[in-house]
Amino acid sequence: MQPTQLPFIPVIIIGGGFSGLAMGAQLKRKLNFEDYILYDRSPDLGAGRLHTAVSWYAHEVIQVEPGGRIDVNPGCGVDIPSIYYSLSFAPNPDFTQFFPEQPEILQYIKSTAKKFGVDKHAKFNTSWDGAVWQEATKTWIVRLSDTRTGEIFSQECRVLISGTGALVNPNPCEIPGVDSFHGPVVHTAKWPQELNIEGKEVVVIGNGCSATQVVPAIAPHVKSVHQFMRSPQFFLPRPNPTIGPVLRWIFRYVPFVQTFIRWMFFHIFEYTVGQFYLSPRGARHRRRWQWLSDWYLESCAPKQYWDILKPNYLIGCKRRVFDPGYLTSLRRDNVRLTNEPIVKIDESGVVTKSGQHYPADVIVLATGFQISSYNVNLVGRDGVTPTQHWAKFGGVEAYKSIACAPFPNFFFLYGPNSSTGVVDLILKVAGPVIKGRVSDVAVKLDYEKEFSDTQQKALSQRVWVDCKSVSELVQRLEWLESYTLPVVNVHTLGANCIPYDEGMGFRQQGA
Repeated sequence: MQPTQLPFIPVIIIGGGFSGLAMGAQLKRKLNFEDYILYDRSPDLGAGRLHTAVSWYAHEVIQVEPGGRIDVNPGCGVDIPSIYYSLSFAPNPDFTQFFPEQPEILQYIKSTAKKFGVDKHAKFNTSWDGAVWQEATKTWIVRLSDTRTGEIFSQECRVLISGTGALVNPNPCEIPGVDSFHGPVVHTAKWPQELNIEGKEVVVIGNGCSATQVVPAIAPHVKSVHQFMRSPQFFLPRPNPTIGPVLRWIFRYVPFVQTFIRWMFFHIFEYTVGQFYLSPRGARHRRRWQWLSDWYLESCAPKQYWDILKPNYLIGCKRRVFDPGYLTSLRRDNVRLTNEPIVKIDESGVVTKSGQHYPADVIVLATGFQISSYNVNLVGRDGVTPTQHWAKFGGVEAYKSIACAPFPNFFFLYGPNSSTGVVDLILKVAGPVIKGRVSDVAVKLDYEKEFSDTQQKALSQRVWVDCKSVSELVQRLEWLESYTLPVVNVHTLGANCIPYDEGMGFRQQGA
């Protein structure tokens, strides 16, 4: 079937999360440019993030309504302070909790999109299927499809910006026999709202951020919860004080107070980066966090689980879990935790390595996500694909996390080794193309190689080099370091402020 050809548009943004929202808003604020379109496969702005259990910035908060029906529309709460969980140019004085949950986050996204007109440029239920660079016209032909009808489209653009996010596609269940199970098998990211769990026997597979939300939420409503864990986590307390009306009034009407507090948290977070360094200072940081995690676990969890809940790897190797009540829920009579491997699933439950059978009415997969946001179907100069390009580097990488040499006018919003401030960096290098002063811009290959080498050298001095055996997930990643930032954000923000980036090569119209 021939795709329907849509009219040319200068800029296409893929993804309607925070990154795509920021990109659209800053195009208007900084370039006074509004001739763009934003595509997202979800039905609304932020929906992909807010209905998904995302472990780095947002995780699922599942609420159980009367009758045992799960309501996942409230979606997620954050594990960073609310004052910092917003765009720097659009602070939100209305968050009512230190760690806000989905309704407030969604309201913030929608109000910010409306304020900067991003909502008028957004088209939903549209999947990005790939793009091909046209050297003759210095443009991208972008392939799209309607997620509801399957209709295929193509659209030509000058600048293509990917803000698809890193944790959006759930890991498939590869346990033998899963298709034979007679009950529902649901991933936390795709929980059907009609599912009734009242009085049911539930098996939960996994113990990361998603599982630690699910177990305490459903435990009071089900007959039993049998949770199967693979590797332990570092748990930390997660107090969530209310932000009262007086403080919200101050944030709204007293100049610079909210900005000052935001910068204070920024510097606190920068200081904690020291824990990732393989140095005496880093070791001291880790010992303090280790002590806090051990103390918290032993204060909350039943003693019978201490041994399997305490990690045997360096803190920092995996995302720490800010506990929403999970450890305390393990004290319930109807909750059981084990680290015995599951060998198969049959029609009525799961079977472990010892041969024990655990009956289940519902199986919940809290098994994380495929790290696949960079595996885009892209064809650049000379027919080069991202896979072919990255094979020369030994893994996924991008110059300053935003660009790769064979792909002119293409930029990552949340690319490899990503950091704060990439929207401004993209505007700086793509601005001349967007304004029509040059035809295209691409990173110079030697600069990309030098940047990659510098990143990997820095990462060799961080805790992540000793994390390869943490879990099967890490073993499947050829380059865990590609998804990790080795330096503090101050460093990257400073580098982004340089007016001219000599690593980028521009070509004039007709060249």
